[in-house]
Amino acid sequence: MEVIYSLIAAGAAMLGALIVLAFHKWSEKNSFFIINFSAGVMLTLAFTHLIPEGMGLNPKTMVYVLLGFLIMFFLQFIVLFHPCHDDECSKHMGVTSIVGLSLHSMIDGLMIAVGFEVDNSIGILTAIAILLHKLPDGITISGILLHRGASKKRIFNFSLLTACFTPIGAILGRILFKNMSLPVLGSLLGLTAGSFIFLSASDLIPETHKCKNRFVPFMLFAGAIVILATEYIMSN
Repeated sequence: MEVIYSLIAAGAAMLGALIVLAFHKWSEKNSFFIINFSAGVMLTLAFTHLIPEGMGLNPKTMVYVLLGFLIMFFLQFIVLFHPCHDDECSKHMGVTSIVGLSLHSMIDGLMIAVGFEVDNSIGILTAIAILLHKLPDGITISGILLHRGASKKRIFNFSLLTACFTPIGAILGRILFKNMSLPVLGSLLGLTAGSFIFLSASDLIPETHKCKNRFVPFMLFAGAIVILATEYIMSN
């Protein structure tokens, strides 16, 4: 199941790239809506599902939430896997970008595997959050490459290569996390929650300040409502 959802998430990243290649002006104008919606989904999932579920499995889950946050901080600013949102950024246009974004995609796949190892509903919600995160990522990265003069073929190949690592991560996670003890699964949920909180607070939400459309911030609340509504539907 996790492999299927990881393939869908990888497809979302590719869809973001294809949207830019086909409708560059439209994607540039509306990407802020998707970004803030994704942030709302991630934050809500972290605080209403991953952390409570993790606490039920491991009382020290909050320590791992902090650890997940710090790990993502380290990866972003030291390993440089994070796709910048500045047209003048040049660090992510070469080999570093390929390696870093592939690592990022693999981590996404591992998160999906963790969710499904705990519970199908947690796995589905985690996959949805990652899917919605991959779509704006694909739009942003492809938009930067297109703006800097990269050919459409290069952008497509770049996006396809990095997206493939999401199902690879899910397959690896399925092997590594199989039959793990409940406390370990709780700590993994904490790590996932911490990474979601970091991505939302450091990557997605700050983009709101670059947009003059006053309706964009409300997409954050829309993302939260979608997760809460999904939880209600799945529990009935």
